[in-house]
Amino acid sequence: MGTFLIVLTYIAYVFIVAVYAIKVRKWIKLPTHIRWDLYPVIHEEQYRYGGSYYEKPEWWMQPRPKNTGRSFWYALKDNFYMGEYFKRNPLYWLFLLPWHLGFIFIILFHITCFFAAAAMVGGVTISATSSQPGGQIVYGLLMVFAVIAFIGGTFGCIGMPVIRLVDRGLRSYAMPMNYFNYVFFLIVYASGLYSWLALDPTLAEYRMYWVGLITLTPPELNPGTIFHILLFDIFLIYLPFTRSTHYITRFLAYFKIRWDDEPNFRGSELEKKLNMLLEQKLSWDAPHMSKGKNWGEAAVSSGLPEPKKDNV
Repeated sequence: MGTFLIVLTYIAYVFIVAVYAIKVRKWIKLPTHIRWDLYPVIHEEQYRYGGSYYEKPEWWMQPRPKNTGRSFWYALKDNFYMGEYFKRNPLYWLFLLPWHLGFIFIILFHITCFFAAAAMVGGVTISATSSQPGGQIVYGLLMVFAVIAFIGGTFGCIGMPVIRLVDRGLRSYAMPMNYFNYVFFLIVYASGLYSWLALDPTLAEYRMYWVGLITLTPPELNPGTIFHILLFDIFLIYLPFTRSTHYITRFLAYFKIRWDDEPNFRGSELEKKLNMLLEQKLSWDAPHMSKGKNWGEAAVSSGLPEPKKDNV
């Protein structure tokens, strides 16, 4: 069983990284998006009052500094706080936030277990009473991540289907897959919670398991811990096929759509991309569009029928 568990874990991690890499590459290679041009754009110097570089005289000749740090901080805050949901529906936010954080922190927990195991192989003791400060810090992080992942995730998985069923507006947008996910993820989180609280209060088995992964020596584990690790491996393989891809796409939406205010200068890379799109042929027609034209020709055409010339 130990060998099978190690092989399955390697497959799960390779699979999720490969699938997400393929998806991200596909998303990045999609045609240039339609610009929002909605201000304020968070990286702008005039962000506080909604201004932009267009306000500057001869802006095309001026440098356009961007506060990238502010952009990343906003995106991270949005992922870990989700303030817009709180403003619009606090009760929904109460369950959505722990459900959302459960995804992030259960993965962080297992990744931190890997680094803890690597440190253990290198001779570092990971425990609350370790004589090495680094060992104490890593142990503290593991405990914090476990609390947020297992308790928060379990709470969110119980509350989310309830709030979706009670709220008519939310119920209208729920699909059977949503409820399946709530049940499946609840089993994942709850199994981890049980393994931690009832069988392994110091989370030592998880660290030994990752030591076994690194050294290719399957450790002896409690059946409850094995059950959670099996479920988590299946969880990793299943995750790329769920809506959880928005954990990545929301960053692309921020930086490549919502906040992309790159000007289209003559001879720029953006102009080349747009010209390639404008050269594409129309594959459909309508009263205002003629099939066979390209998008550039359609863009400068009025779409109106040609006026009749009077006979002289």
